[in-house]
Amino acid sequence: MTVSEDTPKGSHGSTAEGIREYTNSDDKRADKYRIPWEKVCWSCDVGQFNFQCTDELPPLDRMIGQDRAQEALRFGLEVNKPGYNLFVTGLTGTGKTSAIKAHLQTLVDELAQAEQIKPINDWIYVYNFDDNDRPCALKLASGTGKSLRYRMSEILRVLSEEVPKVFQSEDFEAQKRNLEESDRLETRTLMTELEEAAQGSNFAVQVSPTGVTIFPMLEGRPMNPEEYQALTTEAKKTIDDIRAQLMQRTQDVMANIRDIEKGTSDKVRDLERAGADELVGSIFQSLADSYQGVSGLQDFLSQLKDYVLGNLGIFKEAEPQKPLQSTGPLQPMGNAALALNPFLPFDVNVLVDNSAVDRVPIVIEPNPTWGNLFGRIERRAIMGTYVSDHAMLKPGALHLANGGYLVINARDILMSPVVWEGLKRVIRNRKILLEDPGEQSGMYIPQGLRPEAIPLDLKVIVTGDEAIYRMLTSVDNEDFWDLFKVKAEFDHRVDLTEENLQAYCSFICRTGMEEGLLGFEPGGAAEVIEYAARLVADQQKLSTRFGLIKDLLIEADYWAQKEGAPRVKDEHVRQAIAHKIYRLNLVEERIREMVADGTQLLQVTGSEVGQINGLAVYDLGDFSFGRPTRITAQTYAGREGFINIEREASLSGRTHDKGVLILNGYIGAKFGQERPLTLSASLCFEQSYEGVDGDSASSAEIYAILSSLSGLGLRQDIAVTGSVNQRGEIQPIGGVNQKVEGMFDVCRVFGLTGTQGVMIPHQNVQNLMLRDDVVAAIREGTFHVYAIKTIEEGLELLMDHEAGQREDDGKFAEGSVNGLVEKRLRELNQSMRGYYGGLLAEAN
Repeated sequence: MTVSEDTPKGSHGSTAEGIREYTNSDDKRADKYRIPWEKVCWSCDVGQFNFQCTDELPPLDRMIGQDRAQEALRFGLEVNKPGYNLFVTGLTGTGKTSAIKAHLQTLVDELAQAEQIKPINDWIYVYNFDDNDRPCALKLASGTGKSLRYRMSEILRVLSEEVPKVFQSEDFEAQKRNLEESDRLETRTLMTELEEAAQGSNFAVQVSPTGVTIFPMLEGRPMNPEEYQALTTEAKKTIDDIRAQLMQRTQDVMANIRDIEKGTSDKVRDLERAGADELVGSIFQSLADSYQGVSGLQDFLSQLKDYVLGNLGIFKEAEPQKPLQSTGPLQPMGNAALALNPFLPFDVNVLVDNSAVDRVPIVIEPNPTWGNLFGRIERRAIMGTYVSDHAMLKPGALHLANGGYLVINARDILMSPVVWEGLKRVIRNRKILLEDPGEQSGMYIPQGLRPEAIPLDLKVIVTGDEAIYRMLTSVDNEDFWDLFKVKAEFDHRVDLTEENLQAYCSFICRTGMEEGLLGFEPGGAAEVIEYAARLVADQQKLSTRFGLIKDLLIEADYWAQKEGAPRVKDEHVRQAIAHKIYRLNLVEERIREMVADGTQLLQVTGSEVGQINGLAVYDLGDFSFGRPTRITAQTYAGREGFINIEREASLSGRTHDKGVLILNGYIGAKFGQERPLTLSASLCFEQSYEGVDGDSASSAEIYAILSSLSGLGLRQDIAVTGSVNQRGEIQPIGGVNQKVEGMFDVCRVFGLTGTQGVMIPHQNVQNLMLRDDVVAAIREGTFHVYAIKTIEEGLELLMDHEAGQREDDGKFAEGSVNGLVEKRLRELNQSMRGYYGGLLAEAN
């Protein structure tokens, strides 16, 4: 490498002396930092697989490397105490739900073998004769709810058939006729006496449907009005007095007749009740005997029997009833419900039917809205009002999971604060109350039911990510800690061990069986496993986001079948990965085009003073990519210190601001021990019009500032990433693979020179899982990756100068980078001192 003897001094822009070209032959200083190509990617050894196709393997029957989470699950599920509900965290696709289902089933099997499973129950709602606004909840043995509903409908059918027969019997008809005839004779006697009394007073009594009329007689006929008016006043008074007396007697007679008719009706009703009592009693007694010991049911059946005996009229003309499904919408007020549907009390609403549940219910609710979780009260509009009845109560997931386990997603339930508060209340109170969600938010709700609450005994398992868990522990900590005492955390990665490699191959086998995929050759399986290592960016780990792995298997199978291959090979997996990137990387391509046509200013050859290529990662949600970004620094006399242009333009995130403050501390501690730094420096991400965050550019910003101060150029063919602490130690960063590949793609646009590369923190070497084309370029020596530990090492690599250490006299070696920086800072200090001294003299 040729180094100019004349070191530029005080230069803050590009100089001829500062621009040099580097080649592999003379770049000796970089050799000690260069990473061998064997270490930039981990390759799965196909030779360790003892199969020709994954179809030969047993399918995976366990979780891979989630021992901690599985132990927490077991603990939380086995502790049968209030509050020991579970919150399961982990990235999407790590198999949380599958693991929960598997553990629940395993636990249930173990409890069944130990005969420790609690009996589960059916729950029904029945009509409340005491208050029909509050339907009664009854607990039945599992599977007996439907049987009771059927038998109740059969009772209604039998009553509809048999009760009319009782009333149609000759004996009943004879007794009824005798009662009615006796009352008719008594009524006729009263009317005859009334008529005779009227005739004795020369009056007549006429009975019509509209009432009773009394009028005077004249010569055997009714007196007309003209004749009445022609009478003397005394005669009129006599007639009026007699009419009044007869009217009073008529009223008394009619009252007696009404009493007789009422008595007749009561006697007939008593006769009907006596005739049907034995029949109705035997029917209900048989049902009551079948459900002995069921709390509340005996009282309900007794009340229902009394209701039937008191309302036998509804069965007189009834046809045989079909089994009741729903009796229709009824207004829940007073006895209006019975007026609309007199058969409503026979309708048994089987809210929870566990007849098909094996051992205990396990419910996974994918959409935990209020109605889906807590149940709902349905209504129908009739004559301008909303009406409901106990048959229109619908269960929620909590009802269905009662006695077992309920699994819900935290993000889904937190979408509605009302639902989250309702869930906590239900868990705390250990009972489920069917109510309208609008009541919780103060909305007006049409008149509705208040069903009896159902006792709750279940384990709630909430799944979510770590961010939601932390938010709940900080914002809702009082309730959250009390109700969810157990945390089970699923790791998104596992150790890369021989056992886990074999398990991955078994997972490929199981997915193939479930999805009907072709078998994978060892090479194809190895490519999948390498993809899993790249997902976590670690040469010693594998991803457990099996949802993404499953997607890759399906897409690789597509390309294999399209080619007509009998098995999935390594090229099919690579083809699937390439096509997935092609579907998602349109933005990356557009940015690359902008670099190629010069719209985006980048320089990947030579050197420049105060200018460096930093590396950033763009995250689009479903795709992320890296690209180099020009970072520039300008230094000049002043006291403003370090000016972060991104921050001044409100484009800098908090982490980036922190990085700038750290580099301020590093430079101040290194060069400001003897005198204050009279320095102004501005930092800028060129052509950046969106937010900038992260501290991975802090080392690059230090290099740019030191270059501007020393006048030494920075290599433009090496992009830099890495955060730094105040001691000048380089710290690891994220997205290292995307950053290296982003620089490689840009260099390939301009043409690889053999000197280009990326400088990364040494801790990130194990995170390298680079693309095959990048690995090939590194192997051929046309591209390089360097690993450094300190700022000084980076300075030597980027400037081809010794960084310089403080010698015994406390000064940096002359001509070193730090020596030039310190010299420049002294010059700035002297200039500022003279400037302010001159101003002071002028003032005096």
